[in-house]
Amino acid sequence: MSEMLRAPAEVKYAEELDYLESIDDGPKPFAWRLSPRMVRLFVLGSERADGIDREIPQKWFGDRSFVERSIVTLASDRGLLLIGDPGTGKSWLAELLSAAVCRNSTLVVQGTAGTTEDHIKYSWNVSMVIAKGQSREAMIPSPIMTAMESGVIGRFEELTRSTSDVQDALISILSEKYVSIPELDDDNIVFAQPGFSIIATANSRDRGVNDLSSALKRRFNFVRIPVVTNKKSEAEIVRFRTAELLRRHEIDLEVPPTLLDVLLQSFADLRSAAESATSDDEKLESALSTAEQIGVLEDAILHSQFFGDRTLKAETLGSSLVGSLARRAPEDLAILNKFWHGVVEPRGKDDGAWRGFLEGGRETIATLS
Repeated sequence: MSEMLRAPAEVKYAEELDYLESIDDGPKPFAWRLSPRMVRLFVLGSERADGIDREIPQKWFGDRSFVERSIVTLASDRGLLLIGDPGTGKSWLAELLSAAVCRNSTLVVQGTAGTTEDHIKYSWNVSMVIAKGQSREAMIPSPIMTAMESGVIGRFEELTRSTSDVQDALISILSEKYVSIPELDDDNIVFAQPGFSIIATANSRDRGVNDLSSALKRRFNFVRIPVVTNKKSEAEIVRFRTAELLRRHEIDLEVPPTLLDVLLQSFADLRSAAESATSDDEKLESALSTAEQIGVLEDAILHSQFFGDRTLKAETLGSSLVGSLARRAPEDLAILNKFWHGVVEPRGKDDGAWRGFLEGGRETIATLS
């Protein structure tokens, strides 16, 4: 197989999935590839009590109850809606669940203002229709219709960004479990096969963009994914993602634990400042999520690799944080400047890592101002 820039979970973890499938003797709903117990083990990692011959690493970091409720929902005939702030791992959890359940996480519709009913039902190959007329062969099934026909999971990203017409079409699919094709006289209904389900994600910050109707809400079980605020859990996520980044780029670079602590503490302090802010103008546009932290660290690592001496320094991390989070000018720069003077500067007087972090951020603020 040729190299992929980003392999889907079922490809990336194929060997693990094969192993779990080979030892799995638990009951499986529908045509699932793994039992619910093994799906949970794949997502959350193995423990000694699981009694298996090898370690399965944890891939999603969050409350076990969220994963278990998601799995139970997929074993029913209801859709699963993962809702939360940006960067809370909703899409990654959806991908892992799809990979474990049916070994296919790529049947995805991306919700936008331009998403139409065709994107979740079907469209037509115009040249074939002109040549031979409308037929099943000339029809182009959507990822959702393909999931229905195959009895697997279809994914819908950013559901609340799509219009009410698209959401209404989804109600029919979730309720009736079939799609009619009125353009055809024969073979004009596609029925969902056992195992079909939909995992949708929604950004809680998009409330008011295209709110879900009551009818659509009833077709989904909601699992709310909170922002990770536990410092230990957040550190595990950042380490896990950073290790993946280093492997993907074939970079041999160490992330000093002291710098990781500086990054985690900075985000914790910025979140506290955002919570105490009295208006949106006093808050950074960034969601300050764990994903944002990973992005800051990735930027610093790549800069160190290509433009530094291949050693991650505190100055580079401070510059990366400011450069990544200053999205509005001058509002975000003013907020970061205040944070640098009030929080980072006192720490930089006594601690070497914070001192370098202070200088790197201060220099970037001056450059961008």
